[in-house]
Amino acid sequence: MSTRTLIRGGLVVTAAEETHADVLIEDGRIAALAASGSAAAGAWSAERVIDATDRYVIPGGVDAHTHMEFPFGGTFSSDTFETGTRAAAWGGTTTIVDFAVQSKGKALRAGLDAWHAKADGNCAIDYAFHMIVSDVNEATLKQMDGLVEEGVSSFKLFMAYPGVFYSDDGQILRAMQRAGENGGLIMMHAENGIAIDVLVEQALARGQTDPRYHGEVRKALLEAEATHRAIKLAQVAGAPLYVVHVSAREAVAELTRARDEGLPVFGETCPQYLFLSTDNLAEPDFQGAKYVCSTPLRPQEHQAALWRGLRTNDLQVVSTDHCPFCFSGQKELGRGDFSKIPNGMPGVEHRMDLLHQAVVDGHLSRRRWIEIACATPARMFGLYPKKGTIAPGADADVVIYDPHAEQTISAATHHMNVDYSAYEGKRLTGRVETVLSRGEPVITQREFTGRAGHGAYTARGTCQYLD
Repeated sequence: MSTRTLIRGGLVVTAAEETHADVLIEDGRIAALAASGSAAAGAWSAERVIDATDRYVIPGGVDAHTHMEFPFGGTFSSDTFETGTRAAAWGGTTTIVDFAVQSKGKALRAGLDAWHAKADGNCAIDYAFHMIVSDVNEATLKQMDGLVEEGVSSFKLFMAYPGVFYSDDGQILRAMQRAGENGGLIMMHAENGIAIDVLVEQALARGQTDPRYHGEVRKALLEAEATHRAIKLAQVAGAPLYVVHVSAREAVAELTRARDEGLPVFGETCPQYLFLSTDNLAEPDFQGAKYVCSTPLRPQEHQAALWRGLRTNDLQVVSTDHCPFCFSGQKELGRGDFSKIPNGMPGVEHRMDLLHQAVVDGHLSRRRWIEIACATPARMFGLYPKKGTIAPGADADVVIYDPHAEQTISAATHHMNVDYSAYEGKRLTGRVETVLSRGEPVITQREFTGRAGHGAYTARGTCQYLD
């Protein structure tokens, strides 16, 4: 039996418009919208009616960059697909795109199957996969074609982490050429890992072992150099490029230049680069380890370039790169050697709220908030208009958002499976109140009413900016 749901009296905010409208949901999809108070809306009835007066009604967030149960540095990220997707729902995110990993010497398919096994039956919200390619060879290139056809249409390559995920320029070029032919999108971790390893070795030899040196050796210029190189390789290959977790103004400048030339080059940044800085990495008593991620946090002056890039659309997406490791027992693996600190930070629960704070602070418009957090990631990764908007036919992934509620972020109250918050004590205006995933209430008036296994695997089309 399907339940009809009616959301009355809210301000519906999408990337395209803001309108006071009632929203009718049927069979897990948006059935219709009509102006609040109109005769059409007045004629609707439903078993479940949600009063959204003085609230925003927004599409569920699409976080296109998460790492649940991710193997790194001899340990695994601390959120499972169950805990991580539940936390995402608390933060108003209703779809994640996680990364399946190809092991060296193994087929892409084996990696994808392993990630399906981790996620299947465990997710509170819908999910999809990208594929990390760590072994580019003839067999891998052939398998990319098949994956695109079955809805895994993006492939992440690394210019960093030699000996783990690293691909050299020749491998990158070959993968890009293949993507240029099969419609896939190459996602790039753009840092010069070979040069960084030299600087790491030199810093440790000087006795510079504290977490802050993680930021100092992973230089902004080496992010910019790799970004530039990735753009040129993509240009040679005739392929599109999506650069993940852009953190440095010099890297933004490379993306801006490429886009000014009309190249199909896209950039993503993350809340940690917009709200945190090397000041956090330098916190005493090894506390800086909480903020070790790659690309690293930058000095505060880089933030202005990231905000500007988001306003000018030289950066199109804000994802979290959610890859949490507990301070106790995981981050502590790097005491005495910053290069052994597992790289990654928690964030899947707070992206929508932090970006709403950016609206409050005047960095973004409301529509741009929804664009970079919902609509554009859905379009970029072949999920739109099923995800990322509120329109007839779209999945009923809907968030009732209270723009006036105040909250303070804390590990004591967050729902991620990690023992610290990167934003401990940060006060925000705006909070998720109720979340529907395909019409089913997952969060109801600040209570979790979802379940593991509701979330469905979602096959994706190709990037919708390339048609």
